[in-house]
Amino acid sequence: MTLSDILIPTYVQMLKALSAWLGKAQERLSADAAQALLTARLAPDMFPLSTQIRFACVQALEGVFRARAEDFPPTVDILLNEGRNAAEHPGSIADALARIDETVALVESLAAQAIDLDPQTPIAHALPNGMIFDLAAEQYVRDWAIPQFYFHVMIAYAILRNNGVDLGKADYVAHMFGFLRPGTMPAQ
Repeated sequence: MTLSDILIPTYVQMLKALSAWLGKAQERLSADAAQALLTARLAPDMFPLSTQIRFACVQALEGVFRARAEDFPPTVDILLNEGRNAAEHPGSIADALARIDETVALVESLAAQAIDLDPQTPIAHALPNGMIFDLAAEQYVRDWAIPQFYFHVMIAYAILRNNGVDLGKADYVAHMFGFLRPGTMPAQ
């Protein structure tokens, strides 16, 4: 199993779930209420939903491209800049859905090209604040790439749920229903 075998399905299934949650918000809320969600936050010092969505996309792209030892595509900088400015310019739900779709398409396109680092390859992961983490590629995937991605996805879920979007565990693990043994779904 390669690093991409772990990352790509994880990113795709959860980005598609995030897209479905936004779709639910769009369907069940007025246009103004759905738009207002994009500036909603869980705490005053946290980024708004619009940033969480973009940063989830960034984490997916960074994880896959770093596991392949390739330069990040220009989309990463675009998403980072949009995310940093999303409080003032949140865009629309349609913009957010488009960013998710673009990210899923790019990540999926890389699945057929198995070009992974050896899991023990050293990675120097530098943060904008100057901190640098020295990790093996496997540690980077396990301890940074996946947790950082899930952080932004979970914050998006929590913001949506906190603002009245009817989400539950089934929405979060919708991908698991493909593995459900026939006849084991509890009666409603």
